[in-house]
Order: sequence, then C-alpha cells, then structure tokens
Amino acid sequence: MSGLNPSVSGTGDTLEIIAFRLHGQAFCVRTTTIREIRGWGPATPIPHAPPDVIGVMNLRGMVIPIIDLANKLGMDSSEPTQRSAIVVAEIHGMAIGLIVDGVSDILTVSASLLQPVPEISISPGMHYADGIIAQPDGMVCFLNLERMFEREQLPQEVAA
Repeated sequence: MSGLNPSVSGTGDTLEIIAFRLHGQAFCVRTTTIREIRGWGPATPIPHAPPDVIGVMNLRGMVIPIIDLANKLGMDSSEPTQRSAIVVAEIHGMAIGLIVDGVSDILTVSASLLQPVPEISISPGMHYADGIIAQPDGMVCFLNLERMFEREQLPQEVAA
C-alpha cells in the first residue's frame, strides 16, 4: 500500500486511515475505529456462530469475537497465515477482531481523493463502502465499519 499518497497540504479535510489487504485487494478504514493491531492467534470456535464469526479470543481479560472480514464482505473465507493480522476495532462501543491478510499502512490522505462507489458495481457487500480512493497503483475500498456491524447484527457475545 506504499503507493498511497499521503496528504502533503495542510488545507482541506483529511482522512486518517489504516490500509490492509484481503485476497489481493486493498481496503481501508478510519483509524479512529481501531484500538490495536495484533498478529494472528487462533480463536476459540463458538457452536452455531454465524459463518463470518470464526470464534472468540481473550484480549487482556476481555473476550472478543473474531470476524472473518473476507467472508463478511462476500469473498471466500480467509485462511489465516503467519502474515495475517487481527485488527481490533471498537464499533458501537464494543471490541471486535477483524482478520485481514496483512496491514499495509497507516496514513493521512486528502478527503478529496475519496470517490463514490459506482452504482453499477454495488454488490451486496459493497453497501459497506463509503467510497473508493483511486491511486496510480490501484483502487482502495474505504469501508464503513459502523454500517457493516449495525447494533442488531453484532454477535451475541458482544451485544450482551
């Protein structure tokens, strides 16, 4: 993700983002939703969990759900490797771990680079996107985690 151009101008709105990859595609989210980034560690499965919930893990005494973000976005499930990361996000006041193939960068980009998702390309998982950041080396999908994990859709372990 080193191809993202950091904002060099102090004028205008900027977005603080963390960029990551899933199945070779670039995605990003606002850094304000991220608590920490951890290396991959196995999750404890939960019986009858939704397909995108891999299980739970202990994060300093707090049990948090671990979500297969690729599956949540309608992609093939990710097979975690040693290069995988768990991005711990705080969404609606609750901690959730998101498995990604790897974190690329944490940057500040100009908000003017964010373009709307073309309506013709909107698939069921794309209503989670706030837009696309076009870069010389490719496109980065800007995800909205609050929309992706609406309160009523949060795993029971978190909502309780």
